[in-house]
Amino acid sequence: MSFKIPVYRPSLTGNEKNYVNDCIDSTWISSKGKYIGLFEDAFAKYVGVQYAASVCNGTVALHLALLALGIGEGDEVIVPTLTYIASVNAIVYTGATPVFVDSEIDTWQISIADVKKKITNKTKAIMAVHLYGHPCDMDGLQKISKEHGVFLIEDCAEAIGSKYNNQYVGTFGDIATFSFFGNKTITTGEGGMVVTNDQTLHDRAMHFKGQGLAKHRQYWHDVVGYNYRMTNICAAIGLAQLERVESLLQEKSKIANAYLKNIVHPDISFQKATGQVHHSYWMFSILTKNNSQRDRLRQELEKNEIETRPLFYPVHTMPMYSQKYQKHLVAEDLGWRGINLPSYPGLTEDEIYFICSIINGFQ
Repeated sequence: MSFKIPVYRPSLTGNEKNYVNDCIDSTWISSKGKYIGLFEDAFAKYVGVQYAASVCNGTVALHLALLALGIGEGDEVIVPTLTYIASVNAIVYTGATPVFVDSEIDTWQISIADVKKKITNKTKAIMAVHLYGHPCDMDGLQKISKEHGVFLIEDCAEAIGSKYNNQYVGTFGDIATFSFFGNKTITTGEGGMVVTNDQTLHDRAMHFKGQGLAKHRQYWHDVVGYNYRMTNICAAIGLAQLERVESLLQEKSKIANAYLKNIVHPDISFQKATGQVHHSYWMFSILTKNNSQRDRLRQELEKNEIETRPLFYPVHTMPMYSQKYQKHLVAEDLGWRGINLPSYPGLTEDEIYFICSIINGFQ
């Protein structure tokens, strides 16, 4: 079904066409070309890190980060169960075991108390996922990682532009990843980035992402590597998008504030910015009273040609990860009640008011 108001559409009104045409004219359309370096350098500068390695999507960015850290069979990685499946699958790709933890009820982010309970002598890393653009409690996570000597990974796929204590996410852990899928705040179509302040980790990521090619010997491969490289065309789009990132984030904030102001249904609550954070509102998300109300509200919005998405279902409830029975009460409650509303740049005030009027009038 096509929707008059989709849940998301990218904004491609800057230099995207100019830069892509430049790639085509130059014939550099694969994983070589000037836009790769330009995009990596500009992205590292924007986030505030020393190194950035572009990759072909956000999932392989996570896999690459784990590989760079040496995560493998016999290791455990703590991860929130309320996340997109890629966060967990990437752990499994390495042979390591994901250890699920619950969410904080106010921010929906990884539960610090549950992380403390799940640390074992096999724990090698904690993966913080800045869900829907709200930062995790990075002070708490940094403290735990230092006390136990484990790595801290930031999955920033949904959180470009988000800040914790006035510092961009992606700069708190040992290594961090971003996604540039078509529904992200900035997009390359498909694409991702691995960022770090550790030169060794960056060198390892670069080595693995390029088929394990030795640095000083042509066509000599000294590790089992992967073809995780971004194309010059994707990087060209990414650079054009990054030039407009602040205006895109401002539009996101404006949309979120309009929803917060105009949704007044007594059964609806929100994922609000909590604490010393800047919430980038990748998606604007609401909670209904219960699962039945959530499904009926989504149907009502669909009748009016408004697309929505459910919140992510907790990963521990999915067939391949549910062999061991677990309960994560907060994550399950959020996952069954949540809705993502349309929140793309270009969404008009009239469209927002229309969406809000349907929600407010819902019985």
